Amino acid sequence: MSSAELGKSTLPGDPPPEGAPPGGRRAIAVWSIGVAVYFVAVIFRTSLGVAGLDAADRFHVGASALSTFSILQLLVYAGMQIPVGLLVDRLGTKRVLGIGVVLFTVGQLGFAFSPTYGTALASRALLGCGDAMTFISVLRLGTRWFPARRGPMVAQLAGLVGMAGNLVSTLVLARLLHGIGWTAAFAGSALAGVVVLVLLVLFLKDHPEGHAPEPVPHQGAAYVRRQIAASWREPGTRLGLWVHFTTQFPAMVFLLLWGLPFLVEAQGLSRGTAGGLLTLVVLSNMAVGLVYGQIIARHHAARLPLALGTVGATAALWAATLAYPAEHAPMWLLVVLCAVLGACGPASMIGFDFARPANPPERQGTASGITNMGGFVASMTTLFAIGVLLDATGDDYAVAFSSVFVLQAVGVAQILRLRKRAARRERERSVASRVETVHVPV
Repeated sequence: MSSAELGKSTLPGDPPPEGAPPGGRRAIAVWSIGVAVYFVAVIFRTSLGVAGLDAADRFHVGASALSTFSILQLLVYAGMQIPVGLLVDRLGTKRVLGIGVVLFTVGQLGFAFSPTYGTALASRALLGCGDAMTFISVLRLGTRWFPARRGPMVAQLAGLVGMAGNLVSTLVLARLLHGIGWTAAFAGSALAGVVVLVLLVLFLKDHPEGHAPEPVPHQGAAYVRRQIAASWREPGTRLGLWVHFTTQFPAMVFLLLWGLPFLVEAQGLSRGTAGGLLTLVVLSNMAVGLVYGQIIARHHAARLPLALGTVGATAALWAATLAYPAEHAPMWLLVVLCAVLGACGPASMIGFDFARPANPPERQGTASGITNMGGFVASMTTLFAIGVLLDATGDDYAVAFSSVFVLQAVGVAQILRLRKRAARRERERSVASRVETVHVPV
């Protein structure tokens, strides 16, 4: 059976095809190295979230300029997704992850020593470029080392480890920042990149023995066009992009930059209390990720209800918080808001569960790159909108954060438009794969 045929039987309820990746301890060990790289990348990506107010003071910038740090980082990240997907499909996981580690480590180190706003921006762009190479590579590593039926849980576990990196930023890096200062904190954290690079070079392998992917027959512009066009033609890829777009960005915007200023300046909380609420978002994400992964692995039809339910709950809690009649929302409401925001990350992973069964193994990187663009484009747009609206309204957070609802409405409309076509195409592929894997005695 070819690798393309193996890629067709990807629904969690299907039996593993003959020749599927074995999984096991070896797979866990190799996959863990890739996840460790992603863990460090998330620490670096979210480090600005706990340093936003310090960065404003250090570089003497306002809300719009401050948001430019994260916007540029996400712009580079989003813009790199399809090129990275193509690189992963062409070069393999190890090479792309290695390049990514070097780039995001240099970016974090440069941010530590940046004397001006311009050099700090360049450093965050470099960091975003390296960060862009990690998650798609980890997803590809999972499909190469684990049976397809494990895909939803493997993806959710990768997301959970990423949120653990966010937790390190919130708890550890924030304390280092205020304890030993800007340069020492960011430069010291860059050492983690060196450690995972050594582990990657020594121990990571792209695939188990006997499971090498089929060689790509052609390279160049024609290959790039074919990969992108074939992935985009699948309704499941486009649905995955819009699910990712609609679910991820509210929590990303909150954790990456605007959560701490909102809680401190708009809600009157201390930095310590605000940091505790940011931590709650991360912990909720980790808990919900385990639950969502188990549910989807056992009940494939739950994907869309979980995604849309998360969007609805997020919108309802944001509306209640922003429209609360008193000057400050009560603590219980902020706690519930942060707990619900924690579901955004796991819900965004559902996007990959639509794209994965829609594409064969040789297109998994490209399809994942297209899907992964969604949430980061939405996050970048919202970060910019909030910064501009804060400056335009004199720091009216209620008006600024209302931009969240606009993007949610756009995303839900696209999800509803594509859901039936994606479901029909997925059923067709599932039936075809079952027919092809039946061995008739002669």
